[in-house]
Order: sequence, then C-alpha cells, then structure tokens
Amino acid sequence: MQAHRPPSITCRRVIFGLLVLFSLAVMASLMAFVLAPGGFNGVKLALLTCFLITLPWLVVGFWHAVIGFGIMVFARDPAGLTCPIDPAGASQGIPERATALLSCIRNENVQEVERKLDAMVSGLVTRSVEEGFALYVLSDTSDDRIAEEEAEIFEAMRQRWHGRISVVYRRRTVNTGYKAGNIADFCARWGHLHRYAITLDADSYLAPETLVALVQRMEANPQVGILQTLAVGLPSKALFARVFQWGMRLGMRSYTLAAAWWQGDCGPYWGHNAILRLEPFRTQCMLDPLPGRGPLAGAILSHDQIEAVLMRRAGFEVRVWPVEDGSYEENPPNLIEYVRRDLRWCHGNLQYVKLLTLKGLKLVSRIQLLMAILMYVSSIAWMAFIAITVYASLAAPPETLQFDSGLGMVMFAVVMTMVFAPKASSLCYVMMSTNRRKGFGGGARVAISAICEVVFTMLLAPLMAITHTLFVIMLFAGARVGWQRQERLPKGVGWAMAMRKFWPQFGLGCLGIWWASQFPLAMQWLFLPIVTGPALVLPLTVFSSMPSLGAIADRYGFWRLPEEREKPAEFRLLENGGLAAEDLQQSGPAVLPR
Repeated sequence: MQAHRPPSITCRRVIFGLLVLFSLAVMASLMAFVLAPGGFNGVKLALLTCFLITLPWLVVGFWHAVIGFGIMVFARDPAGLTCPIDPAGASQGIPERATALLSCIRNENVQEVERKLDAMVSGLVTRSVEEGFALYVLSDTSDDRIAEEEAEIFEAMRQRWHGRISVVYRRRTVNTGYKAGNIADFCARWGHLHRYAITLDADSYLAPETLVALVQRMEANPQVGILQTLAVGLPSKALFARVFQWGMRLGMRSYTLAAAWWQGDCGPYWGHNAILRLEPFRTQCMLDPLPGRGPLAGAILSHDQIEAVLMRRAGFEVRVWPVEDGSYEENPPNLIEYVRRDLRWCHGNLQYVKLLTLKGLKLVSRIQLLMAILMYVSSIAWMAFIAITVYASLAAPPETLQFDSGLGMVMFAVVMTMVFAPKASSLCYVMMSTNRRKGFGGGARVAISAICEVVFTMLLAPLMAITHTLFVIMLFAGARVGWQRQERLPKGVGWAMAMRKFWPQFGLGCLGIWWASQFPLAMQWLFLPIVTGPALVLPLTVFSSMPSLGAIADRYGFWRLPEEREKPAEFRLLENGGLAAEDLQQSGPAVLPR
C-alpha cells in the first residue's frame, strides 16, 4: 500500500537534517579547537572520537526542543500539524469485536493488573461500545503461585463480564521470544478474528474515549499501520517516580512534537499504548531470532522499533498521536527498578546493530535504529572520555593534554544548554500560561520542582552512564540477561540492598571525588556534575524510594501533574475499581459478542 505524505514532509526532513549536520560540524570544530594547543596526539584523538559519538543524541535533542517549542507556541493545532491523519468518522460507531485489547504480563501484581483492566472495560461498558472489543490477557508468568492467582482472578473477571465483552486468559509456560513472542502467539491463534490490536503493558491504562478514538482513526485512515499514543505517567506516591515522570513530562512534549514533525509517517512504536493493524502486522512484522552466538544474538528484546520499521517497509504509515490525554503508564518507583528496565532496553537496542542492513528499509527508519543504538553507546563513549581524561591527568606527561581553557568553558556552556534544552523549552511553555502553571502546581511550586529535578537529573546521568558501561562489559563477558519481574508499587529500598546493587558505582564515585580534588579549587566545580551522582548513589537510592517522602511531596504539590489537580473521569473509574453493581444495572442491556 502506498502511504500518504503531505508535500512538506521531505522539506521538513531536509531542513532538520541540515540543522543537525551543521550543528555537528560546529560542535566538532569547537572541540577540535579546544584540544588544538600543543598539537594532536593519540590521547586527544581518542577524546575527540568519544566526543563525536556523544554528539548526535545531544544535537538532535536540542533541535527537537527548539522546533517543538515553536510548534507548541505558534501552531494552532500542534497535533494536526505533526500527525495529519484524517479524523473523519469520529462520530461513527466502531466495528463489532474488531479490536483486541492485548494485556501482556509476566510475574506481575495480578490485582493491580486486574484493577486497570476492569476500569478500562467498565469505561467501555458505560459508553455502550464494549461490543467493539475483546480482551486477551496474555501471560508469560513463570512463577506457579502467581500463575494460579492469575487463573483465578481472570476467570472471575471473565464471568463478571460475560455477555458484555469477551475475556480470554492464556498462559505460556515457556517465554519464547519474550513479549514479541507473546504477541506473535496471539497473532497465530486469534489474530485472524480481529482487525486491530491495542497493546497494553501490565502498567498501561487508557481512557475509554482514547480506546474508541484509536479505532475510529484507524477506520478512517486505512494507510496507517501503527498509531502510537503519547503515554504519560500515572500519578504516583513514590518520590522517585514523581520526580522522574515530572521531568519526563516536561521534556516529552516538545521532543515528541518535533520528532513527529520531521519523521512523519516513519514514526516510532514504543510497544504499548498503541493500536496495530493486524493483517500487515501478522504478515510483515513477525520477528525471527537474530542469528549467530553472543549477546546480540537470539530473541529481540526491543522488538517495538523493529516492528515499526517493518510496518513502514510494508508501505503502511507509523504515526504518533501527540496528545497528552487519556493514555497512561506507571514509571518505576525506585532507582533499582528504573535501572533494571533501562538495562533491558540497552541490551535490546544494541541488538539493532545486526538489523541496520535489513533490505528495503526507509532511510529515516535506518536513522531511527542508529539513534537507538547511539542512545546507549553514547553513555559508554562518555565514560571512555572521562577515563581517558583521568589517565592523561594522572599518568601521562603534563604536555599530553594541553587545551584552551577559555574555549573549554564555552564548550561546557554549550553542551549544558543542549542537554537541558528539551525540558527548558517545555518549562517555558508551561510558565507562559496561568492555567498551565496551575496544572503543574503553580508558579512557585513549578520553579522549585524544576530546580530540584535538574539536580536530580545531574546526579542520575553519570550514574546511568557508569551503569550502562558496566552492563555492556559484563554482557560481552558472557553474563546472562533475563526478563525479571518488575516491581511497580512504591516500596522502600534499604541501605544493604542499595549497596549490593550499586557498590561499583559508589566506589567509582568515591575515586572520582579523590581525582577531582587533585585539581585547583577553581576547576573542581567542573567535575562535580560527573562525580557527585555516583558518590551519592546510596542515599539517592534509599531516600528517593521512601513512600513517606513521596507522600509529603504529593501533599504539598511538588512535581504535580495536571491530572492530579483536576482528575479526569477515567481516574475515578480506576480509583473505584471499575463499575459498582448498581452502575452495571444502569449501563444498559448486555450485548452478546459474536
């Protein structure tokens, strides 16, 4: 199928590409001038190479911030500008049982999963659209005790909704292919029965209006193969999650709008809170294990982006619907869970090295895969840059690392500006409107929350770079990586657990403090952003995991999301555990699915 593109998309891509290439050239030249005094040697060339590897993500993020800010401020319809799919038919009904809701779970808190699914089904029933959907709970649970609980709870759910919506529970005893294999098994068994599938993680929650709107947009736009919603964080009592998702919320808006502006029909798929057109997905997006041996072979962990580029290769559009309403997820409640999830993504993204040469991919698709790889390779390059600098300052002759300190300060300021540009642009946008400020807690709270979140990010960034580097070293040394259970509820982390998980980062942080102390006092502040986070990893882990501190932040309105100030209707369903018995009686006659 030939996908439709607005005439301006090629122009947008050319403009964005030129901006990025020009910025890369300027930054590379500036770094070369910083290192030029005394001539170039092996150490300086290694530093320049590492810096160049870190540049693409930095530059792309900066221009996303600039373009996204312009779209937010000046565009009458930002979503329509960046996702120009026809909303015609929004007032029409949806086909009967056309859409499968796929809840993919593995060793989860079963009651929490059921609570969200029950609320979603309840919302569909209250709007009398339940006949358009069927629910599939696709379990890969390996714990027999949890599996027994799953079978009991979802059988009760099936009976509760009998005559209104079909509820199917299936458990695989072998986790073949991980989540992609789980969905592939659904496609083989039941995919032919449905036109669309909406993918849900265990922590996903979508408003009924969003579920219906996704189906209506797919019905009105047969050229779209995947439509991805902009999932935002559910309100959380966990301090780590509150700070993390508040900062992510600020950076995500401008970043996603700009990315959708130039990527257009080659958009991303994030594996959940999205709707798939099942026929092309079943025939074009099934993933075989990667050949060979070693850590990059076997089942693909980060399956989503590969499925997106394969869907685009088949001629169907992949779009992001950049609206911050009605699509939610839960963020990790503590640093340990955040790291566990991130390292799984790291492993999966590195596997893309074997897929860059797939035949028939669009240029934009190849760039997306390369950027996904660089997301984590840049962390390793940053650590290598620091390691080389430490070596040159402690062991090499003094003349080895001569540099222009004045230009070095300019470079530092430019880099920091680029790092914080996405969040700064969205923060400016929030502060420009009284209503938006109130939604995030009010001007004073927004300002305090922003300052604290910047400090949090500066502590977290070097810590994660060290973690990525250690993980990749262990991965290629033969360490095995599994798909472990994800803890999603607020739960404190003790000092002993923090030390057991992060002792290498803590040790390197202490060594970094010692190394920074060897420099003149006037220069030591330059190294504080690098060494402080790892050195403080233990208290950062313990205190940010405390539910009591999260409750205090919630009570006083810090890191508040707009949904906490004015709760959407779908939140009441979630808080009440779905419909009460009297609501069921009032929601109309049962419609038997066929």
